[in-house]
Amino acid sequence: MTASVLRRHAWPRTLVARLFLIFLAGLLLAYGLSFASLFYERYSATKSMMLGDLERDVAIAMDILDRLPADERPAWLARLSSGSREYRLGNGEADQPLRLDAARGVAQSIQAALGSRPVAIRAMAGDPRHIQARAVLSDGQPAVLDIHLSAMRPAPWLVVVLAVQLILLVGCAWLAVRLAVRPLTRLARAAEELDPNAKSPLLSERGPAEVARAAAAFNAMQERIAAHVAERMQMLGAISHDLQTPLTRMKLRTEFMEESADRDKFAQDLNEVERLVREGIDYARSAHGNVETPVRVELHAFLESLVYDYQDTGKAVTLSGAAAGPLLTRPHALRRVLGNLVDNALKFAGAAEIRVDVQEGAPLSVFVLDRGPGIPEHELDAVLQPFYRLESSRNRDTGGTGLGLAIAQQLAVVVGAKLILSNRDGGGLSAELRLAR
Repeated sequence: MTASVLRRHAWPRTLVARLFLIFLAGLLLAYGLSFASLFYERYSATKSMMLGDLERDVAIAMDILDRLPADERPAWLARLSSGSREYRLGNGEADQPLRLDAARGVAQSIQAALGSRPVAIRAMAGDPRHIQARAVLSDGQPAVLDIHLSAMRPAPWLVVVLAVQLILLVGCAWLAVRLAVRPLTRLARAAEELDPNAKSPLLSERGPAEVARAAAAFNAMQERIAAHVAERMQMLGAISHDLQTPLTRMKLRTEFMEESADRDKFAQDLNEVERLVREGIDYARSAHGNVETPVRVELHAFLESLVYDYQDTGKAVTLSGAAAGPLLTRPHALRRVLGNLVDNALKFAGAAEIRVDVQEGAPLSVFVLDRGPGIPEHELDAVLQPFYRLESSRNRDTGGTGLGLAIAQQLAVVVGAKLILSNRDGGGLSAELRLAR
């Protein structure tokens, strides 16, 4: 895997995560620098203070031990010792050179405190932080200062305060990122839910100037799209309607013509044009199918009625599957969708099966199945577009106008369903109408 692929997978995909990651990295870097600076300043100040105290303590302690009689010195050792410093009499055990910078700094302070008095400072074997300073008193008795160097650690309250501050800043950064990205999320959701055939709710134009401007532009675009679609449908309906009158006159004149092969072909062409005009009107009307008031229908009885109507005319249409309960829908639009799908199956296969699939917790699906030639995989989506016809079906018998499935697709949206086409195993087409319950 290349470095570019690794970077692409490591970098978050959402804008919220990216902005928050940038803010978090900046905050952590700034806090790291602040904490390091503060700790170094406190370390330097504490070290300077401790070394100054050590110089005074060593100078005073050695002067006291030097002035005391030899027999009284052991009694004063405990009084002079404190914390990590302990005074002893004797030569000591340390015999290793100093290896730590902290130990060398302490040695310099001790030497400065004792002045011209000879002193030897060594580290203990196995513990470089444990050192001993050996000096000789005026009467020749050796005295040892035993020191345990401790590591500088930050105060617990300082770590807690910095952690609380960092949490507050991270929370504020997350809130700021969410507030900044929320308008984009609303805009994307509105774009996904935009339905040119329905009146979608307008976005709120309140908030910051940039957000209000984007919402106003989106609302204006939505209104222009709705007006364009309405105008297109109105024009298609008007043209199709106005063509009916001259077509009717031409058909009447054809009836009075002498019988001939040319007359039959002319009449056949007129019938095809009339069918195209009729389906154009139906397509224009289907865009306004959402004006139908939704009602609750018993789906099984509804489908039985549709199947019986086809069977009464001698069509091979059957119903199978589970019995579905009541459904809130627009019945006329739903009947038109299923009717177009069944007509399509009868045209290409001669028979159709309506199957109901009901599963707990899943959408209700109504399938229209056939054993016809099917549709090439790369054209399954294209056949749902208006006036699209398969190359293999451009003939007078099965070619059609390319509007049957487009009308079904448009009305499926009206009833709140999704139309899915797929090829069946063993041949044939499956048209699934997935209904929300």
